[in-house]
Amino acid sequence: MSSLELINPNAEHISKSQALMINMAAAKGLQAVLRSNLGPKGTLKMLVGGAGQIKLTKDGNTLLHEMQIQHPTATLIARAATATDDTVGDGTTSTVLFTGELLKQAERYLGEGLHPRVVVDGFDVAKAKLMEFTDSFAKEFPDLAQDREQLCNIVRTTLQTKLRVELVDKLTDIVVDALLCIRVPEQAIDLHMVEILHMQHKLDLQTRLVRGLVLDHGARHPDMPSHLEKVWIMTLNVSLEYEKSEVTSNFMYKTAEERENMVVAERKFTDDKVKQIIEFKKQLVADNPGTTLLIVNQKGIDPPSLDMLAKEGILGLRRAKRRNMERLTLACGGVQINSVEELSQDMLGFADEVYEDTLGEDKFTFIEGVRNAHSCTILVKGQNPHTIAQIKDAIRDGLRSAKNAIEHPKLLAGAGAYEIAAHQFLIKEKDNVKGRAKLGVQAFADALLIIPKSLAENSGFDLQDTLIELQEAYQKDPANPVGLDVVSGKPIFPEQQGIWDGMIVKKSVVHLSTILASQLLLVDEMMRAGRGSRPKDPNMPEM
Repeated sequence: MSSLELINPNAEHISKSQALMINMAAAKGLQAVLRSNLGPKGTLKMLVGGAGQIKLTKDGNTLLHEMQIQHPTATLIARAATATDDTVGDGTTSTVLFTGELLKQAERYLGEGLHPRVVVDGFDVAKAKLMEFTDSFAKEFPDLAQDREQLCNIVRTTLQTKLRVELVDKLTDIVVDALLCIRVPEQAIDLHMVEILHMQHKLDLQTRLVRGLVLDHGARHPDMPSHLEKVWIMTLNVSLEYEKSEVTSNFMYKTAEERENMVVAERKFTDDKVKQIIEFKKQLVADNPGTTLLIVNQKGIDPPSLDMLAKEGILGLRRAKRRNMERLTLACGGVQINSVEELSQDMLGFADEVYEDTLGEDKFTFIEGVRNAHSCTILVKGQNPHTIAQIKDAIRDGLRSAKNAIEHPKLLAGAGAYEIAAHQFLIKEKDNVKGRAKLGVQAFADALLIIPKSLAENSGFDLQDTLIELQEAYQKDPANPVGLDVVSGKPIFPEQQGIWDGMIVKKSVVHLSTILASQLLLVDEMMRAGRGSRPKDPNMPEM
């Protein structure tokens, strides 16, 4: 049975001899799909939608989310792997590879008559010992938030597996600067404070960080200014338009004059609020010569109000998104204003420059030169939707990896160095395990080598020779972890090259993969579930 093939819908029951084989085939089949993606030299996959849409990607999380996987076991592995990405931001491909390799290594012993429970016990012993080894193997960086160069190394390691080199260098600086911008000491980092906005034009290398905000709309009046300098920013949540009653109501009038008076009174209510803002602006400019005012309103501004603001040289933006309103005060300062009755200068934010940029029929408003920003915008540019989507996925992973590094400042040597060292450690510890469980420890240790194996294979090097060379280099000097240089195929010292993996990611991969493989090994029967498959009991009433 194919690894990604649905279990025969006509089969109500799959026996013990078949169930384990089906689970292993599913895990190995999913592993075969993702194995060639791993590392900077990994290949791409083409996803073709039902309507002919094409997407090229090597991101494991994107693949597992968008692939149509029919096999239930493969679906289980895919969902668990994507849950790892949602939790720690990386490790999707590694989880699938390690889970598949654990089952593949276990298959050798099961074929010789070893009971799955013995293998699982060995896995549990190996996992416990490996967790202890990981803590001692990791290097702690207590002041990582102050070490920009080290943060750049971490983000670069993550992005190198997803994008080309020139773009990786560009995005690394952008991602690190964005994270340091939104970080507030002794508070949890909120990645939602980084707005990712895209403009489909120019080149992907023109992607940039805006220390401020980019709003995806502009002014709605032709006479309003499109470029302002030294701008006070009013974050407003007040309706500046005539609104109909929210409840059903009738107004009775006897003459046309009464109707006109009613319309004038309704209009005056809105005009008075606009006039208060205009008077406040005049006083503000008198106190601060050379400045001007920008209004960003979450609610509406009707044409007569826009006209009044335009005559005073005020740029007014209406119906701003709620998420932008929250970011605006963090980026520019000030507070959100819910009433125009008592306006003061300390309620306002400030920016050095505000300008509009038009792309086709779309307008974008840039607010730049803010002070002490705790929110920012990454403006993604690209020639086509494929490039933009690829950059967005990479930025997301880069932000998560940097956030994890700051919150959990323990790092592991990358480029397969951790797996080589962990394999050697478990081989030595195997002698201390009694009974047949040591076979499970051996299988676990061999499964760890799937990462350096895949890196070597995807880089076009001889698998066995490269692996032996790495192991021999590490045995000569165990104090310095040895990884694979994907360009030359020779052993390198990742710590000196700045190639790091987050410890929390590796721990999550090992923990989840071991649980998945253990559970699948202990499945001895598959049965169709659901009410439709149960035989009817004549003594039971119909529900």
